[in-house]
Amino acid sequence: MRVIRVDASTATILLTEAPAPKVRDRQTGEIAKDAVTGEALMTVGVVYIDEGESSLIQVTVPESGVAEGLTVGAPVSLPGLVARPWQSVFNGRERHGIAYRATAVTPGAFPLAEAG
Repeated sequence: MRVIRVDASTATILLTEAPAPKVRDRQTGEIAKDAVTGEALMTVGVVYIDEGESSLIQVTVPESGVAEGLTVGAPVSLPGLVARPWQSVFNGRERHGIAYRATAVTPGAFPLAEAG
């Protein structure tokens, strides 16, 4: 499926869940790995606020892209943020959604308010 670049330049992104290993198989506890590099993957929870609307999303980031000093509730930056629609059938039920991925998660700043 198509990967869609997300322009987060005007968004406020706040960390809601600290980085944690992305689990590939809940029964075995196997950690998900990047299909190309083999690097372990992490997930972070954020609230994405833009144009007066907000969404809670989970973002997958390579382990090496998780910056030190991240604080829950603080603004973060998600360089290289993309969205990928997905669908699957599990136990006879169709499921679908959007998976988010970024190259890194770093401390950010609140956007400056436009002078008006």
